[in-house]
Amino acid sequence: MRHPTSWLQHTLYRLEPWVLPLSLLVLWQWAATQQLWHSSLLVSPTSVWQQLVELCRTGQLQRAITASLTRELSGFFIGSVLGLALGITLGLSTRSRQLLGPSFNTFKQISLFAWIPLISVWFGLGDTAKVVFLSLAALVPVTVYTADGIQAVPLRLLEVARVYQYSTPQTIAHVILPAALPAIFTGVYLALIYSWLATIGAEYLLVSGPGLGTILIEGSELFRMDLVLIGMTTIGLIGAGLNWSARLIERRLRLYFPQ
Repeated sequence: MRHPTSWLQHTLYRLEPWVLPLSLLVLWQWAATQQLWHSSLLVSPTSVWQQLVELCRTGQLQRAITASLTRELSGFFIGSVLGLALGITLGLSTRSRQLLGPSFNTFKQISLFAWIPLISVWFGLGDTAKVVFLSLAALVPVTVYTADGIQAVPLRLLEVARVYQYSTPQTIAHVILPAALPAIFTGVYLALIYSWLATIGAEYLLVSGPGLGTILIEGSELFRMDLVLIGMTTIGLIGAGLNWSARLIERRLRLYFPQ
């Protein structure tokens, strides 16, 4: 049976992360109630909650989340697959590094948002343009970490593969890729986060169709801070959920591919 003091300490430890946000929420409600700032830009948490309920009732928030996540996951998948292919090619082949390496190193120095004018001209302002933009956001980290992870495989592992007379495909499948998995996981994880951040930027700059970015634009244009705060909070919560999901998948995969 757990000692009462131990249970209390454990409960307080679990509640610690909530102290700061709840304190800020109480302070925010108090400031809005006391009308410390006589401005429509300071809305109370109660008003934000009422607007959130209304957005959920009409289905606007659900449609925005679905649209944003669909773009995010589509761009992330395309960019990650291309990044894995390019990263494996650069990591395994000296000739490919010599041929493609300088061009890719120049490409990755270009700011992601610098591609917006070109993408908008080629693909318009619809979902296709946004997915292309998000694919670029996911491509670079996956390529870089995959190539670096493969090149960092210890020579002793390759020597063991030669001793056991592994063929080239066997060496890649059973030695190189498993050894590079931590770096590949890091690249994929960063790609997921970067593409989610880029999703909001794409919706904000390529204004077309529903999405969380559209809610932010609507709120800022109408000076509706309740809409802005709902959009910001939703973006943060979804980002945290993606982060948690990526870490969970990584832990599960590590069980199947132990180092």
